[in-house]
Amino acid sequence: MSKKILIISSSPRKGGNSDVLSDEFLRGALDAGHSAEKIFLRDKKINYCTGCGFCNTNDYTKCAQNDDMNVILDKMQEADTIVFATPIYFYAICGQMKTFIDRICARYTHLINKEFYYILSAAENSKTTVQYALGEFKGLMDCLNNPIEKGYLFAGGVWQKGDVETTDYKQKAYMMGKNV
Repeated sequence: MSKKILIISSSPRKGGNSDVLSDEFLRGALDAGHSAEKIFLRDKKINYCTGCGFCNTNDYTKCAQNDDMNVILDKMQEADTIVFATPIYFYAICGQMKTFIDRICARYTHLINKEFYYILSAAENSKTTVQYALGEFKGLMDCLNNPIEKGYLFAGGVWQKGDVETTDYKQKAYMMGKNV
């Protein structure tokens, strides 16, 4: 069965390690016959959540801010599967991803029965490195209605742009996308 997949890449570097892995996931999903799209957050205007409560007064359907987030939220609602890709900085998801997640507040009650995958890259290659970052995604999942966490790819030991090119992580990301 063909699925609609939305990939959110929060890498601050176009062609950075987590961004390259996002592209591979996308390629695998498309090769498997799915409909898939990648959004590169660096190219979008997404403001910080101001905590104004506007979304709460509008039944969590709109945000008062006029930036790119409402369009992305529409795409998230339409998707069957959502992929979050982020580099890990200081054992946490990057700031772009955190800002993005905070803004999901405007419609989190409408993200029902979605499948989730995570792609994480980091200079360090220890289990602790990825566990803290996954915990941040877990906080979001605990607030959603019946999220289905399908898996994650942790690409450790890749720091400099291009480091992922000499590993098997690209093949793993491709296969993860192909097997959605």
